[in-house]
Amino acid sequence: MDVRRVITEIDGFLSGRGHRWALAGALALHAYGYGRATADVDLVTEAAAQPGLLEHLEGLGYHTLHISEGYSNHAHPRPEWGRVDVIYVSGPTAERLFGEARRIEGLLAHPVRVPSPEHLAAMKALAIRNDPSRKLREMADIGFLLGLPGVDRQRVGRFFAGYGLEGVWRDIEAALNSG
Repeated sequence: MDVRRVITEIDGFLSGRGHRWALAGALALHAYGYGRATADVDLVTEAAAQPGLLEHLEGLGYHTLHISEGYSNHAHPRPEWGRVDVIYVSGPTAERLFGEARRIEGLLAHPVRVPSPEHLAAMKALAIRNDPSRKLREMADIGFLLGLPGVDRQRVGRFFAGYGLEGVWRDIEAALNSG
């Protein structure tokens, strides 16, 4: 997958229409210094961008695999375009997420924005809530995020509680306190 090409294309579309967006998933973790393999581009954007972005991605040859109010997943038949997963946010969530997003230099040919570590951890919590089998896979990422300087662990704990994942949060705290 040509990550730079895909992100540059999506950035041109979203930014050109005034939609805020940020990297998510493994690429956002990479921006914070945590390298792990990935086979897709994950991003978060405003819910209002969804109809146009779907049309744009399909115009590029992507096949929409899933669509809901909050998510869409797309795969391209050509390997260099790969897979794109999109999270859509609106209202106060969008204002907080994009207001706290950080501009990262050097990841691509141009600066990109990534959500705060707290918001990335919240996205991981939501992924666990939606698919509990992801718990072990996500815990390493969450542990890394919680170890970054200045991260508000209490806030992250509140995100987990808000998703009904108090037990998972206790497991994460126990793992961090034992290591």
